[in-house]
Amino acid sequence: MIGTLDPKIPPGPLDQKWRNHQDHSRLVNPNNRRKLEIIVVGSGLAGGSAAATLGELGYRVKCFCFQDSPRRAHSIAAQGGINAAKNYQNDGDSVYRLFYDTIKGGDFRSREANVYRLAEIANNIIDQCVAQGVPFAREYSGYLANRSFGGAQVSRTFYARGQTGQQLLLGCYQALCRQVASGTVGMFPYTEMLDLVIVNGQAKGIVTRNLRSGKMERHAADAVVLASGGYGNVFYLSTNARGSNVTATYRAYKRGALFANPSFTQIHPTCIPVSGDYQSKLTLMSESLRNDGRVWVPKRKEDRVKPPSEIPEGERDYYLERKYPSYGNLAPRDISSRAAKEVCDEGRGVGPGGRGVYLDFADSIKRLGVETIRERYGNLFEVYKKITGEDAYKMPMRIYPAVHYTMGGLWVDYDLMSNVPGLFVIGEANFSDHGANRLGASALMQGLVDGYFVLPNTLPNYLAGQMGKRPSPESAEFKQAEQSVRARLEKLLKVNGTRSADSFHRELGLLLWDKCGMSRNEQGLREALRKIPELRAEFWRDVRVPGDEEDYNQSLERAGRVADFLEFAELMCIDALERDESAGAHFREEHQTSDGEALRDDESNAAVFAWEFQGDGQPPKLYREQLHFETAHLAQRSYK
Repeated sequence: MIGTLDPKIPPGPLDQKWRNHQDHSRLVNPNNRRKLEIIVVGSGLAGGSAAATLGELGYRVKCFCFQDSPRRAHSIAAQGGINAAKNYQNDGDSVYRLFYDTIKGGDFRSREANVYRLAEIANNIIDQCVAQGVPFAREYSGYLANRSFGGAQVSRTFYARGQTGQQLLLGCYQALCRQVASGTVGMFPYTEMLDLVIVNGQAKGIVTRNLRSGKMERHAADAVVLASGGYGNVFYLSTNARGSNVTATYRAYKRGALFANPSFTQIHPTCIPVSGDYQSKLTLMSESLRNDGRVWVPKRKEDRVKPPSEIPEGERDYYLERKYPSYGNLAPRDISSRAAKEVCDEGRGVGPGGRGVYLDFADSIKRLGVETIRERYGNLFEVYKKITGEDAYKMPMRIYPAVHYTMGGLWVDYDLMSNVPGLFVIGEANFSDHGANRLGASALMQGLVDGYFVLPNTLPNYLAGQMGKRPSPESAEFKQAEQSVRARLEKLLKVNGTRSADSFHRELGLLLWDKCGMSRNEQGLREALRKIPELRAEFWRDVRVPGDEEDYNQSLERAGRVADFLEFAELMCIDALERDESAGAHFREEHQTSDGEALRDDESNAAVFAWEFQGDGQPPKLYREQLHFETAHLAQRSYK
């Protein structure tokens, strides 16, 4: 069964859609805003900026995070920078070029209107963050500095050394704290959303569990905003924080929200390679390093065991520069990742297991001096040395691709509202802006654009009709949702098996990485769809969750998230199998060009695939949103 979706894109020329939409949107009187209550789930850059801005506007906001503080949100892990088309470098950048690079980088699988709005508003984000005191790098003249990122031929990435996400989050956190102090925002740390409450077909609240006390609570509101991040940890090993999970968006999916493009996960080419089975996560080395680092492997297999200093220049293969001369080491992430896998599969990979390539700074250090490189990337070099024991100033880093970001997420329309009225989804939790592959430095851009500027303008379209309609948390729908959550937790505690939740998660992650990771094929996906239900059944037979429900119980917390991953993984593979083409980071081996690049099928698959839950054990229903390209005309991606 296939349904169709209306994204509610406003009419008019692309560069006027957002302005016209704002001019004709409904408004909420300032005196009425304090009568309306909004729930924001997540306090990273998207959730924190949304909560702060809505609080500043006068709404009553409840903001939830499972960390002890919003400062620990995973947004701090974004190192390299944030994009905006300020054109400070005078190198030809513009809003249109940022829009086109983003559409092309996503392999023409994102919505034109949303992407143009993202590019258009990004400039405002830089001004906002400078006003907040974010310490962006500056040129000697005092102007803000820029560097390049993959998939662009201009310098448009603003940065604060290798800790841009952390500095942006501190600015956002200050704005949030101001609203907490003024009483417009209530913070709920150590609190996890475990269900969405639907009343008369509309999202009107959530059920939560306090992670310290185990206490269950019901929270009613006039609208619910999900800003809970991505689901990359379904692979077990990823660059995501250990706590990052799919639970909030997946529980919303089971309540009727459509999940769009779940198989669109991003592989980042610049991560510290896996070093052993004991690892629980991987560490990212910022893409910004590829500005000054050159990627290479030995030309000969037998040289891969030699120290890099003993391999002469003529025996090195700078394969990105060779294959993609126009973009070189700054080829987009999906292309750079596959190229690294390809040379390692040929037997030329370096380091333990042959799963690594060199990122070499010798030429830049010789040209610019070690102090310049230290100023630009010093903290990244420190992290690398702490993990590997190697000094990257004196020898090349070793890197290899790893799961990093998820382009899929809950389906939203132009207003960032899901198909469930009253449920808004922002940042990485929605699907809307990055298509099949995200350009580097665009995650921070989307999170802050959504939270500071888009949602506060689109939310009133819904809220203006909700005065006096907020239900009581004592209503039957809230009680039923809480009972459902309690029953699930009790079921986990009663299994009393022999295996930890982590052991099931690791097995699931290895299966997904092999069958639905950097490359996929029909046979492997069908095999995964046979094995995942078997693994899930074994989980519910043999998982061991010690402790009690109403207590501090990290094992129970973890098991609930793994249970959701075991269901969600099946949806990912169904989506990957249905999309019978290669697009961006979604690489089906059956569909590639003669030189190994992704081969799209625009006639059949230039669409968003959004899935509707049909019940446990039942196949989901597919909805398609056809993508139309009126400005960025469809073309084969080329970075050569």
